Amino acid sequence: MATFLSGGTGTPKLLDGAFSVFSPAETTVVGNTGDDVELGGLLVCPDIDTVLFQQGDVLNRETWWGIADDTTETHDELHRLAESAGLEGGPRYLPDGQQTAGRKIARWRRFSGVAEFMLLGDRDRAVHVTRTGLLDEGNSLTETTRILADAFGSPLDIVPMSDDPVASIIHTPEGEMHFQEFWVARGGEPEVTDVEFRGADDASASSAALSALTDEPVVIGPSNPVTSIGPMLAIDEFREALETATVVAVSPFVEDRVFSGPAGKLMDAVGYEPNTAGVAEAYPFVDAFVLDDEDGTNLDRPVVRTDTKMDDAADAERVARAVEQAIEEAKAMEVA
Repeated sequence: MATFLSGGTGTPKLLDGAFSVFSPAETTVVGNTGDDVELGGLLVCPDIDTVLFQQGDVLNRETWWGIADDTTETHDELHRLAESAGLEGGPRYLPDGQQTAGRKIARWRRFSGVAEFMLLGDRDRAVHVTRTGLLDEGNSLTETTRILADAFGSPLDIVPMSDDPVASIIHTPEGEMHFQEFWVARGGEPEVTDVEFRGADDASASSAALSALTDEPVVIGPSNPVTSIGPMLAIDEFREALETATVVAVSPFVEDRVFSGPAGKLMDAVGYEPNTAGVAEAYPFVDAFVLDDEDGTNLDRPVVRTDTKMDDAADAERVARAVEQAIEEAKAMEVA
């Protein structure tokens, strides 16, 4: 059995080759929901959807989000209507009072669908319509995610980190903004002064996620430690469960060079060095690390080195085998 913590593209890329090492039927993926947004009344779960689409073999692997060869007629018409009506484009947050109205799961991340700022393909949108409908029928986000996973024929158990709202809020000199505004609408350009996981103090880890964390080992792929894994760690019982588990992490850095995304900028903003050493500091519960061959960082825990760049399934299998070796070394240390 194994549990993967997934956010962004790092862990999904690892999953592309993981099942030469780990049995899909005994694997759970716990998805980050801090990046979720309600857009035009629909709940969009980007990190969970990447895994759903990957397991359904429909993922757009050029972008690592959305469905391959999807059409965008609804999105295009939304923008045509807004332009014709003279309406300003997004992101268009709903008023403050509406941020805590409606679905509890959508709190602090509610956007108008007028000239939607995120590109949703037509088939992609059907997933969000179905998800939102299932939630409105009374299903939890865990139940809804499992229903969608079945629809995509996933051999994995895919579950959210929480059934409660936790929103990744980026603090900038220009004000607070949801992570999706910072990254999608603004291209990660604003200066970052802090990152807040709003709602985490009152959120509980989903029972499915907590159960999965007891199915050791736990694997953290090369995801962003701040906004991909940070929302999970901000939930006390989730972090405490990791402290008693056997955990292996793949660094998203090669020393101080990040593979992709805003991890370096965000880590610096929350007080960690933007490098592999900073990742180790952010993950004190991790028992062993997988680092790149070119990463000479010395850590106080077992390290397995390989080429951690993942461009295809063969690359991902190589990294997964390094993860397997790191798990063995971590367990040997525990016995010793």
